[in-house]
Amino acid sequence: MTRASICTIGDEILIGQIIDTNSSHISRALNSIGVTVTRMVSIGDDHDAIISFLDAELSHNEIVIVTGGLGPTKDDITKTALAKLSGSKVFKTDERQLEIIHRLLSARGLDVLDINIAQASVPDTCDVIPNRLGTAPVMVFRFPESRYGHKAMLYSLPGVPFEALGALDDVMSDIRASFQLSDICHRTVMTYGIAESALSKLIEDWEDSLPSDLHLAYLPNALTGVRLRLSAYGGKREEQENRMDAEITELKKILGDLIYSDQDDTLEACIGRMLSGSGKTVSAAESCTGGTISAMLTSVPGSSSYYLGSVTSYANSVKTGVLGVPESVIADHGAVSSECVAAMAEGVRRLTGSDFSVATSGIAGPGGGSEEKPVGLVWIGVSSKMGTETFRMIFKSDRKRNIERFASSALNILRMKLIKEIKH
Repeated sequence: MTRASICTIGDEILIGQIIDTNSSHISRALNSIGVTVTRMVSIGDDHDAIISFLDAELSHNEIVIVTGGLGPTKDDITKTALAKLSGSKVFKTDERQLEIIHRLLSARGLDVLDINIAQASVPDTCDVIPNRLGTAPVMVFRFPESRYGHKAMLYSLPGVPFEALGALDDVMSDIRASFQLSDICHRTVMTYGIAESALSKLIEDWEDSLPSDLHLAYLPNALTGVRLRLSAYGGKREEQENRMDAEITELKKILGDLIYSDQDDTLEACIGRMLSGSGKTVSAAESCTGGTISAMLTSVPGSSSYYLGSVTSYANSVKTGVLGVPESVIADHGAVSSECVAAMAEGVRRLTGSDFSVATSGIAGPGGGSEEKPVGLVWIGVSSKMGTETFRMIFKSDRKRNIERFASSALNILRMKLIKEIKH
């Protein structure tokens, strides 16, 4: 097993000024080529701490990947720390990166300053993978086995996310060329509408019967549902994938429509495939979700072929004046009611001419609730020519999370209606 550690460097991460997204992308890339990630850590801009930590990580891992601290300013100290760690006393200029620096800055109409040119200067103990998207190159340090008792390599990537991601293919290619890697296979099953504990109970017998070398992980998420991930380490990829396919086939028999995808997928993408495959269309009428459902549906490439539009009817006057909700419905039942979301769903379907529609009205919080209609209450309506259905749900989260859960639940209810009316 080839092991890797991922380290992000920068005080801005530790104080919460920016969010580390690099580590998750790097981890996925490493797993895809058969490298096991042992840890992901963030450390501050401290010269001695960087050296000490990386030295320790190299003693326990064959690969260490570092991001950050490669900028042109004085607070970016990763390069000098790596020079000391690798025993370099001389810096060299990488002409390929220098050419990229001149090209990028000239294209932006910027002068090439000395601090920019210094970006192409690297310790003489490293190899360079040019960074085509920025000024700081990727540095590759290859340590002798005598240093750590095993083959050890360190890759230093820029901290800017799109630059780090842009370099990943080249870094992974170098790792594959440098190590004999075993396959790591993962398969993910996406479920929605069932809690983790209930899911575990439902599939208990299936889980207990899994071969000992197939590992199951539960990954719950309030927005995407519970992911079930099967993993196999070692062996031939094709054989392992066939074995996992067979196990997932049995799982589908147990869970049925609780599964919305056997890929690492989203509800909105699943709905998009169902609609585009059937030639059907959808629209939305949103109150409490404020356009969240529409944003989720249109986040899928190609959604223009099935998504017709929406009405964000936050005010009751828009519900009545645009969607055609009878004033008597709101007067007698309130905006947060089964009757109101039914009329909203039917109204937006009538306005847009869509085959299906989904509507929401609820109380996201933090205020506005009552004993009868508490904060976290949402009514969801779905409509088609086959009829209109409504659903009542209650969540107990903060305002942002409530809105997100309202929207995801609405999409799942829409998915279930599509299954009934498109597939059957």
